[in-house]
Amino acid sequence: MAAPGMATKKRLIVLLSVFTISVFALIGRLAHIQFVQGYELQKKAFAQQNTGRVISPIRGTIYDRNGKKLAISVQAATISCNPNEIAMNKKLTVREVAEGLAQFLSMEEDEVYSIITKKVNSAIIKRKVDRDTEIQIRTWMSENSIRGINIDEDAKRYYPGGNLMSHILGFTGDDNQGLMGGIEEVMDKYLRGVPGKILSEVDARGSAVPSEREKRIDAQDGLNVVLTIDETIQYLVSKSLDKAIADNKVEGGAVGIVIDPNTGDVLAMVSKPDYDLNTPFAYPGNIELEGMDPEEWIERSRETVNILSKTVWRNKAVSDTYEPGSTFKSITASAGIEEGVVTADTITDDFPIKVAGWPKPINCWRVGRPHGTETFREAIYRSCNPAFVKVAQSLGIDRFYSYLRAFGTMDKTGIELKGEAKPQFQEKPKEIDMAVASFGQRFTITPLQLATAYTAVVNGGKLMKPRLVKELTDSEGNVVTRFEPEVVRTVISKQTSDIMKDILEGVVADPRGTGSNAYVRGYRVGGKTGTSETTREGVYIASFCGFAPANDPKVVVLVALFDPRGESHMGGVIAAPVVGKIIEDTLNYMQVERQYTEEDLKSLAEMVLVPDIKKKTVEEAVKELRAVGLKFDIEGEGNTDSIVMEQMPKPNAAVPEDSVVILYTYRPDEPKTVSMPDLSGKTLSEAIYAMNRIGLNIKVSGRGTVFRQQHGPGTMIEKGTVVEVEFRNLDNVE
Repeated sequence: MAAPGMATKKRLIVLLSVFTISVFALIGRLAHIQFVQGYELQKKAFAQQNTGRVISPIRGTIYDRNGKKLAISVQAATISCNPNEIAMNKKLTVREVAEGLAQFLSMEEDEVYSIITKKVNSAIIKRKVDRDTEIQIRTWMSENSIRGINIDEDAKRYYPGGNLMSHILGFTGDDNQGLMGGIEEVMDKYLRGVPGKILSEVDARGSAVPSEREKRIDAQDGLNVVLTIDETIQYLVSKSLDKAIADNKVEGGAVGIVIDPNTGDVLAMVSKPDYDLNTPFAYPGNIELEGMDPEEWIERSRETVNILSKTVWRNKAVSDTYEPGSTFKSITASAGIEEGVVTADTITDDFPIKVAGWPKPINCWRVGRPHGTETFREAIYRSCNPAFVKVAQSLGIDRFYSYLRAFGTMDKTGIELKGEAKPQFQEKPKEIDMAVASFGQRFTITPLQLATAYTAVVNGGKLMKPRLVKELTDSEGNVVTRFEPEVVRTVISKQTSDIMKDILEGVVADPRGTGSNAYVRGYRVGGKTGTSETTREGVYIASFCGFAPANDPKVVVLVALFDPRGESHMGGVIAAPVVGKIIEDTLNYMQVERQYTEEDLKSLAEMVLVPDIKKKTVEEAVKELRAVGLKFDIEGEGNTDSIVMEQMPKPNAAVPEDSVVILYTYRPDEPKTVSMPDLSGKTLSEAIYAMNRIGLNIKVSGRGTVFRQQHGPGTMIEKGTVVEVEFRNLDNVE
């Protein structure tokens, strides 16, 4: 049996060993916490002792090419809270705080209550609160001694143009991030800046310590983006499309694009229907939604986003493909002339042409009214399909499609927008595929891809990459990054380009040309019409791609009208005049000098400004009117010494020679009215005679026969009124 002293000593040794091991284990644990977990635990401790509030940076401004603001950030606020502190308010209960905030912020009371009672140190109640609401909340907080609500600076995006740039810009979300594939999203990394932060220490209960111990990390504002877009040209295109949609009962929307062919700068890009960037989730009142009305519209629901993405949010200029039809003949003609398989004077014809593997011959679109033998130039004027099939056959499949690729029509353009569609061509095209492709059928491209191809046709042969972004600037206006024009490749020679410009000018200038309705006095316009049928029976796309001045192009303009249901669906009838109007307005705005032909000068010489003859005697008035080639009609006393009290048309109105001015020798309570005649199908001289015979005057637009008149037949109109009458060439217009 062991001695007692010995047992005690053993127990002491065991205890000492356990203690030593425990000490070393504790030291090891402390070392692990200090050196291994220390950084993470420090972060957790800091987060537990501090609450952070984000300071949103000022998002960069988006400008047009002339410095006009297209997207700006206006002062706003973020309302957040510390739920622990709100519960400690003495004057108002938590429920009363929720009720008050809900009223100011237009939120549901229960939603606010659920936020301000969370088991957290900080929670966002609402972002992007306007300045007036912020002031109201501050006043309410002061009057009720409310703690626990934080108001921090924020910025809200505002778009001065509303609908004007919707598909180019896109919009921003609640977190200030760009959305919808526009410039706001594509250039987001430059625009958004770097957020700042306010750090506040909190005690063990989660309550904030005095504000003087807050730490502030300032936000870094974003860069500005300067676009190639010209806001004025964008407006001109948008208004022209609105009128075209209304006049021609266009049901599928429209596209208008203006490009500088020498730089690739997109000066305007309009897609209809559009939407207001300031209320992007609003009910789209400009389209019909089957089975739904505004009362059923649920903001930001999945169904809402799905509908908007397919309708008003969709940029038809880059996301929708279509068969370009005869506008594509310019590409085929350019390839044929460049390769020498045809010249402008080559004799051809519009006789039906047989294509291998296809049971029916390909006819000219003008079936039953053949043109017969003609030069290739005339075939382009008249848009004869067989002539282009022959060019493609002479080139052969490989060469033909190599030119289509060279013109950029088989690839995306790479423009700075998301969602650009890829052209759709047959993977292994046969002869029939090539034959119909020669006049723009059985493949699809986007409107932008076609307009871009035209840059090479008319600028000397260089395919330009279309661009929307010109440069980035800082808050002081200093250029940080400049984006230069980019030549993708040289496609045709300058000689071929010059020949094509001359021919395409004839398409418009020659009365026999399919594009004659795009003619503008003083501006040499060239271009090509297109009318393509979709896979839906009776649904057409009317288009025209033009450029001007033809001898030195400053703009390429494409207009496409999807599913017109009015008097005509032909591109030469309804799209060409729209392009002509856009070109005239744009070149006027750009202060491009007009170059009048002898015919232009003759027609202008026939216009007369109505003189101011009020307060003159009838004798004096009649003498003055006759001197400028105007007729007259007297209402009231016809004595030579009677005084003219009123006149119609008003002074300085531009009217044709032999127009009638109504002279009133009294102040009429109600003006004399006449019934508007039916001018349908009349020539210019016939229309002028019919109007002047009853004392009405005419304002002429276009040429050909009467297509549309400002007032319908039978409308009662004041005598002497100048009525706008549109003339269109309806013969040989594709």
